[in-house]
Amino acid sequence: MRYSRRYLPSSTLFQSQQWQYKTSAASLRWNSSFTGDQFAQLASRSSSKHQIYQSLSTDPYINLSIEHFLLQHAPADSNILFLYINRPCVVIGRNQNPWLETNLRLLHNDRATRPSPNNESETAPLYVRRRSGGGAVFHDEGNLNYSVISPRATFTRNKHAEMLVRALHRIGATTISVNDRHDIVMRLENSGERLLDLQPRKISGSAFKLTRERALHHGTCLLDSPNIDRLGSFLRSPAREYMISKGVDSVRSPVTNVSSALKNAPVSFEIQDAIAGVMDEFAGLYGTCSDAVRRAQRAHIMDESELYAGEDWVVGTVGAEQGYGEAEIVKGLEEMKSLEWKYCQTPRFIFSTYPVEGEDPRERPPLPASLPPSTRVFLRLKHGAIVESHISTSSDAAVASEQASRVQETLRDRKLHEIQPDQWVHILSTHLGAEEEPATIQGLSDFVTEKLGWV
Repeated sequence: MRYSRRYLPSSTLFQSQQWQYKTSAASLRWNSSFTGDQFAQLASRSSSKHQIYQSLSTDPYINLSIEHFLLQHAPADSNILFLYINRPCVVIGRNQNPWLETNLRLLHNDRATRPSPNNESETAPLYVRRRSGGGAVFHDEGNLNYSVISPRATFTRNKHAEMLVRALHRIGATTISVNDRHDIVMRLENSGERLLDLQPRKISGSAFKLTRERALHHGTCLLDSPNIDRLGSFLRSPAREYMISKGVDSVRSPVTNVSSALKNAPVSFEIQDAIAGVMDEFAGLYGTCSDAVRRAQRAHIMDESELYAGEDWVVGTVGAEQGYGEAEIVKGLEEMKSLEWKYCQTPRFIFSTYPVEGEDPRERPPLPASLPPSTRVFLRLKHGAIVESHISTSSDAAVASEQASRVQETLRDRKLHEIQPDQWVHILSTHLGAEEEPATIQGLSDFVTEKLGWV
């Protein structure tokens, strides 16, 4: 599968009619093209009942912030389709725990006070917390994200998943269906040489956000992810066996690409084929006029944001211009990028190297051989800040209690994501006692930072 926008001069596509901004809505000339800076006005126009957009940006912060703007500002009776593709990133639900749901060591280190060597962190997948619920997912250039915003009164959880299924059937992926968890799965066929695992594989998961009048349903679609064999590594936390959280746990399922069912298709498909099919199905579901759909399907060819509007519809492309050009979208974008949102939104959790009666009685894996067997590490956190701790290495109960008390005084109310690896070394060497071996201090610091996501 290939993905290209095939940029062409606008003169070869549409005879664009220029629109000079006027404050009166009556002055707009419908069925015309509009520059991207008119997005907010057109999207919030009371008569814009049908809206279809495709993003030219691969920035997840921009795309999720545009989506949030549409949820908040579009007319209450409108139906909106928004399609976008993100650069590699892990996106968790609003009420999830990044230390539990992701391997932060493999993701872009947004907490570091200085750049990593060779800028490796700059090219790593991003970590993003969205505003809707649901579980953690991995996005990349082979994954299509779809978002439908509609009146809450007409919303059902399977309506838009079934819409996507019909669009995928159009391109030949006919063994796809919606399961009882509202996920979209693909049934694998027999190969000529051996029987493949016939358990349906997940190709799409969904999340929802409901307001008083509006419903947002957005989901993924693994069309042709180049990371399909390793995306699980980004979602596998090294701290999982030591941690229990009050948040929402992700349900892990085997996944596959839609493209795996189309290997023998006579014509290779592009991601734009799937996008066009989704637009057609959305239009059929909500009665969007054919002219709007036709323009929406061709708008991506432009190399910059351009919008088209009719009497009751708006379609076109959006992206960085809207993300950084509209104050309300910028506000949402900055919140999503903030470390406060990404880490301090986390529900209460504990990290412990030993069973905690009444809270987490599981047996723990053995500690590294470099640490004394008597080593104990316990952290209780609320909103990403340490509210209680016990860290000690001594086998003498009285000494261990003193060590833990000194460390707790330093750690209390500290935000976990702000404690750098060298700060862990300083805290432990200062408060565990001068008699503790430097190798033990370093080993304990390495253990804590490795489990809690530092490189």
